[in-house]
Amino acid sequence: MLQRVWQSTMIALARPAWLRTRIQAWRATSALATRFVAGTTAEEGVARAEAMFAREGLRASLYYLGEYVDTPERVAENVAAKHAVARLLAATSLEVHVSVDPTQIGQCVDPGNVEGRAQAIAATVAGAATGRPGLNVMMIDMEDDTVVGATIALHDRLKAAGLPVALTLQAYLRRTEKDLDAQVRAGSAVRLVKGAFVAGRAIAFAGGGEIKAAYRHLVERMFSSEAREHGFYPIVATHDDRLQDHAIAAAERNGWPKDAFEFEMLLGVRESLARQRIAEGFRVRLYTPFGRDWWPYAIRRIGESPGNGRLLARAMLGP
Repeated sequence: MLQRVWQSTMIALARPAWLRTRIQAWRATSALATRFVAGTTAEEGVARAEAMFAREGLRASLYYLGEYVDTPERVAENVAAKHAVARLLAATSLEVHVSVDPTQIGQCVDPGNVEGRAQAIAATVAGAATGRPGLNVMMIDMEDDTVVGATIALHDRLKAAGLPVALTLQAYLRRTEKDLDAQVRAGSAVRLVKGAFVAGRAIAFAGGGEIKAAYRHLVERMFSSEAREHGFYPIVATHDDRLQDHAIAAAERNGWPKDAFEFEMLLGVRESLARQRIAEGFRVRLYTPFGRDWWPYAIRRIGESPGNGRLLARAMLGP
């Protein structure tokens, strides 16, 4: 109950444009932005990614902030930023790995043009990554349940066209078991998250225990012998060390080498665990956002646990 109230409060703080403008201009909150966001420009995002990899071997999934946009101008800005960061990554030795929300590129404005924009971004990723080893993809993020079907269909069409794409699936949705099974048979790359949205019990699991149980069940499928034979690539996206341990045990049971899957975590969240996994020989990627509108993203990270309130207090009141 407390966590639900806390999350609702933080979401409410993320929405007002006037508050976002004031907070982002306030020097006292700069430490909060630095923790969760890699900078305001694509150049700063790529520089942070280069530093993480050089210093600790942490890979990055670059994400330009701004989702659920409702104007053609913001759609154009988001699309341009995706192309820009892919081209900048081409000038580095890093993997070209760019995350995209369908609502960023027009799902709420003109859904008929989303596929064309996604094709163009994926093509830029492909060109930037020519001859480069690793997981070079346009990672398609997953949003609320109203766009899940359209998002999976978009991924499948792009993959069938030979474009480098990966898909995010959410463990809290009941449909995900069937969706994952199809992606396993297709040999896709799939990032499994718990899911940050709320939906009715008819379509979603409720409560942390149910969602964790669903996550463990889906992990078993991701690391099955059949998945490995189909060339499936599992991406275990969670900060829960017990769920990570479950994935490691499943991988070991079924003969998955450490370089055949990866963990993904968020920039600024439990990075000591990320470094531990690197030391153990696993691949770890940090979801690395950048952009000027950092407040809504940062406050949602704070909202993931009431215990994170001290981070907000430090940012607002000082050490």
